[in-house]
Amino acid sequence: MTWGVYVIEVPTGEVLLDHQGTLTLSTASVGKLLLLLEAARQIEMGVIRPDEMVERTGADTIGDSGLWQHLTAPALSVVDLAVLVASVSDNLATNVLLRRLGIEAVTAMTACLGLSATALHDRVRDTRRATDPPTLSTGSAAELAGLLRAMSVGDAVSTSVSSQVLGWLATGVDLSMVGAAFGLDPLAHAAPDRGISLHNKTGTDVGVRADVGLVGTSSSALAYAVLANWPADEDHRDEVHAAMRRLGGQLRDRLAGTA
Repeated sequence: MTWGVYVIEVPTGEVLLDHQGTLTLSTASVGKLLLLLEAARQIEMGVIRPDEMVERTGADTIGDSGLWQHLTAPALSVVDLAVLVASVSDNLATNVLLRRLGIEAVTAMTACLGLSATALHDRVRDTRRATDPPTLSTGSAAELAGLLRAMSVGDAVSTSVSSQVLGWLATGVDLSMVGAAFGLDPLAHAAPDRGISLHNKTGTDVGVRADVGLVGTSSSALAYAVLANWPADEDHRDEVHAAMRRLGGQLRDRLAGTA
């Protein structure tokens, strides 16, 4: 079992927790954050219209997470694709949006952000051949927590891009990991719930659990990244989820001033 954990107090930039924060780990769908940032950047620059309709093709087809595979709509707008990626980590929407924006553009934007360990390497695939990138995305906890803090203060690409992506992330429904500790309604927390706001992106794969986000109250906020990798032939899901929830409880206590 390998962990990477990093927590930053947003107002001060103080690092509250660093456990192997610079270690590069597999992050599964967390890399879709970079796709969302590039989509928002291209919208801001006028490269792409937010209401442009993009059709899905047979080559985009993918299973697992997402809703679009179960819907009849043959095309969705760029913004609708981004919302599906942010809210339910929609794999089909990811592949269609990535095809429209271009993996090269995502890679260039990532480099401009100064990220070296964190990257979206490929489209989502049912199976990976020897000639494909070995994993969808990688990242370090330190870079990912730093990216969320940068989004919080408007420094990820630009203020409007940061705000747009955070707005998309607010629709996220996966509160199974760190987010489980906050007791939010998983289907309705775009506005603060119980005095807590949460914007997060998770990633799951065989041997991978990852949760990165921004959690805050009216008076403070924390940026966090919690990454766990383990051998594919072992099952550590329950203990990993339990540990992530405990850490989430510590973040909640910190925000409440009791930690």
